[in-house]
Amino acid sequence: MTKIQMAKLGFVIAAGASFLFSVYLWFSGSKPEGAFVGLWVPSILSFGTLILGRKSHE
Repeated sequence: MTKIQMAKLGFVIAAGASFLFSVYLWFSGSKPEGAFVGLWVPSILSFGTLILGRKSHE
């Protein structure tokens, strides 16, 4: 597995963990915190796209 593939996997795992933590918070009664953490998911994926989406990485 290349470094780029590992980095992509890392961003996907971080976004997935954020999503699961958000769902946990939401259903445990901390709805505002769950919604806040849920906003991290697109931010993490966007950051990954910004960092890894350059043509020099292909």
